[in-house]
Amino acid sequence: MSKEFPHLLTDRLCLNKLQSADINAIVEMAGNKNVSKNTLNIPHPYEPEHARAWLNMIDEGFEKGTITTFGIRLNTDQSLIGAIGLRIEPRFNRAELGYWIGEGYWNKGYATEALAAALKFGFLELKLNKILATHLVENPASGRVMIKNGMIKEGELKEHILKNDVYLSLVQYRLTRQEYLSLNS
Repeated sequence: MSKEFPHLLTDRLCLNKLQSADINAIVEMAGNKNVSKNTLNIPHPYEPEHARAWLNMIDEGFEKGTITTFGIRLNTDQSLIGAIGLRIEPRFNRAELGYWIGEGYWNKGYATEALAAALKFGFLELKLNKILATHLVENPASGRVMIKNGMIKEGELKEHILKNDVYLSLVQYRLTRQEYLSLNS
């Protein structure tokens, strides 16, 4: 039994299911070294097999109820400009949110708009109690996107990940359901 994938609309964006037809656009954007260096999980170089494996992983996760990852598209022409997703931990009724935007679409407010939609979906549709997100210390722009959406800094995770043989620190933000509802009442 397959459940229907959600479809979210904002003023300028459509968040919907990523398809195999998106692989070339994903590889082009995620393959950009500046996108890769600002994310935890995008390798460089990024090849079509990486995109195929990622699409398979998110499809399986959606079926299991542990991942909901949206393609971020422009409303005007449905061009894919990035992705945003929730990795759900049902046991704790929380999710970790992650996102990336193609470099040609940076500094236009798209990440902020997509994050707002994902938070609303997580709290109002999935009924999550907490959503957290992290960013690399070297990518403060991502933290500003979180702050614009009311997320609260919880702390810095010193040398928390190993990427390209370098230990990197993360900054973690959160929103609880009550905090979200207070912000949006």
